[in-house]
Parts: sequence; C-alpha cells; structure tokens
Amino acid sequence: MLFRSLTFCLLHSASHGSALAAEGKPISGIQYPRVATVDTPRTLATIGGITIAGGFGSALAPDPNAPGYFYLLTDRGPNADSTDAEKKVFPVPGFAPRIGRFKLEGDRLRLVKVIELRTAKGRKLTGLPNPDNGNTGEIAVDLDGRPLGTDPDGIDSEGLVAMKDGSFWISDEYGPWLLHVDAAGRTIERVGPFSGRRSLPHVLALRRPNRGMESLTLTPDGNHLVEMMQSPLDNPDVGVRKTSRSHRIVVYDHRKGTSRQFTYLMESPTAVVSEIAAISATSFIVSERDQLFPGDPKAPAKLKRIYRIDIANATDVSDPENSRHGKLFGGKTLEQLSDEEIQGAGIAPANKELVVDLLALPGGYPHDKSEGLAIINDSLIAVSNDDDFGIIPDGKGGIAAKQLPGEGGRIDVNRIYFIPLDKPLR
Repeated sequence: MLFRSLTFCLLHSASHGSALAAEGKPISGIQYPRVATVDTPRTLATIGGITIAGGFGSALAPDPNAPGYFYLLTDRGPNADSTDAEKKVFPVPGFAPRIGRFKLEGDRLRLVKVIELRTAKGRKLTGLPNPDNGNTGEIAVDLDGRPLGTDPDGIDSEGLVAMKDGSFWISDEYGPWLLHVDAAGRTIERVGPFSGRRSLPHVLALRRPNRGMESLTLTPDGNHLVEMMQSPLDNPDVGVRKTSRSHRIVVYDHRKGTSRQFTYLMESPTAVVSEIAAISATSFIVSERDQLFPGDPKAPAKLKRIYRIDIANATDVSDPENSRHGKLFGGKTLEQLSDEEIQGAGIAPANKELVVDLLALPGGYPHDKSEGLAIINDSLIAVSNDDDFGIIPDGKGGIAAKQLPGEGGRIDVNRIYFIPLDKPLR
C-alpha cells in the first residue's frame, strides 16, 4: 500500500514535488487539506421536504491554467429508480448536465462558475435518454409517472478532461459518446461507436445500461484520450455479467480518430471502475469500487481502491474488422474468457498494483461512490465523491435523502480527498 499515513489534517505544498496540471505543466505554491468540502451546495429543488442539491463529483479535473482551481462534473441529473424496472424517475426534468469550476480555499471548495452543456447551436442538453444511437432501453418519467420523452443530444456525463485551450472532453454512459465542448459548454464534436467519419470501436455499443463510459483521461502529450466503461460489456449478451472481469481500456487518438484496446481485469465481476488518470502514455491510476457504504452495518463496503496500471506490455485486443462483438478468441468474445482462457490465448492484461485503499484512509471514507480521480503531483492524488444530488430512491418510485450510514443522519455532499503517497507515481 503506497499512501502516506495521516494522523492530522495534512497540508501538502509544492516542496513535496512539482505539482502537475492536466497536461503536465508545473504549478506551485498551493496547500492541500486532507479533505475539501463544497461550500453551500446549490439547491435545485425541494420536493416533499427533500432537498435536491449539489450533484458535482462524477469527475474531477484540475484547471490546467489556474493552480488551486478544479472542475467537477455532474452526471445526467437527479434521478431515481422507478417501481417499473424499465423506467427511471427524473424529479428535475429540465436539469442540464454541467461543469462546475471550484476554487480551493483552505478546506472549502467555492463554486465560482457553472458551465451548462449545450448543442452547437446553444440549446441546453438534457440528461434524457437517446432515442436511437445510444438508447439504453430506459424510459424517462417524472415523479408522477408521466413520460418525458427522449433527447437525441441527451447525455449521461461521467468522465472529464480539461484541455489547456479551455475546451473539455466528456465521456457519456448512453452511447457511449465522447463529447468535445468549448469553454462555454457548446458541442464541438460527438463521437460514438457508430458509423461516421470518426467513431469509437463498434463493440462499445454493447455497453451495459447505466454502466457505459465512466472513465476518461488524457495522456500527458495531449494526443490520446483513454477511456474505460463502468462494467464489462454485455458481449455477446447479458450472460457474461456474473462471471466477466475483463474491462476494455480504449486509447483513442482524438486527432486521427483511431484507437487501440487493452484488457484490465477487475477484482470481481460485481466491482465497477469509476475513473482513470494518466501518469504517462502507458501508465495510469484507476479507481475500482463496490457500490456499498463503509458505514452500513448490514452490508459494509469491502472494495474502494486505487490501482496503478501499465499497458506497455499489454496485448492489443482491437478488432481489425471493427465487428459488432470485437475480436474473437477461439470463437469467444473477450468478456466470455475465463482467466485460464485469457492466458491460453496469449493475452497479457494491464499490469496492476495497489496504490491506495480508501477504506483504510485515516479519518475514513464514508461515501458509497468514489468517482473523480486526478493526479496533483508525483506524490499527491485527489479523489472526489458523487453525492447523487443528496438523494436516493425511496423504493416506491420517489426520492429520499441520501444519508451516510453511521454518520448521525448526515446528508452526503461533494468532497475532494487529497491523498499523499509514500511511493511517487513516477
């Protein structure tokens, strides 16, 4: 385990190593607390006495042009499970997914700017499902069960890269899509696993509903976007969900529109990958977790870890034919292969080494979701939680307050955890 033990609220300054911005430029003079909390989350609505607020934390990106500032991303918006498995309840249907720019002030994060995502013509995007390409089978309804329809530009935003030119790349769970937007949030380009001048590998269209492209990073040279799904693909069908540990790492050259694929093995088929951050062109840190709360006495969390991985010696499993199910190995898809069959096929997965066990952090990690991940410098990383807008499903098609188990009824809010490492990443 490579994180440095904390027995007090550590302040980490530039003397501990040259801090790095999103594209590898040095920064200095910033002090980082152990935990920084969003100051006064914005309220979106109050329904039945339940406050819907916050929502940032699905992704985290340091501002490459301004030390001490961070971008945090929302997902598609407040939502909850319906009593009908095919339906998803949107209590604030008009919500536009957005990027928040936050300034670190001591142990607080102050929201200084909101960038709502828009089409190229300026219409606000929604978090509603796509009607055709990218459709997940979900039916969006309001709290009264009335259908909300679809949005061809709808996005379930999950991963974020802040470019030095002020633009952003965002990964989406619906398509999955890679969305490039300008500094004002207007769409520049949308790339998916469908036919077009530029596209992602077609096999990615077999993403599991609500488990699409969760993770996104940029290599230090700025040339390649690297993305991962939240769960293994439903490839060839949903039958692989109980057994597959095989994730695809996709390295996408956003200049040329070409890609390569590599394999990452999860700890178990029930785990999910939340985020990835680039150390170099071939090495990364990855957040892998279960979906449980550490403080839940009935089902406590067991897996919330950050791993260092390397694909320098991993096998490229791309399909030259770009077929629907990807490259086959002995007639099987990558997701169907057992560990023994992966080895027998000569497939070398990414090397994997534990960096941080979040459940062992001094002071604890009380959240169910560790979703944002960033490298501050060689010896300091940052993790943000997704607070789900402070709500959870109430089991009846409505919403309830998202209280942290064992925290005296405290409602979940967005935080960034700054974690120093004993062993430098480079």
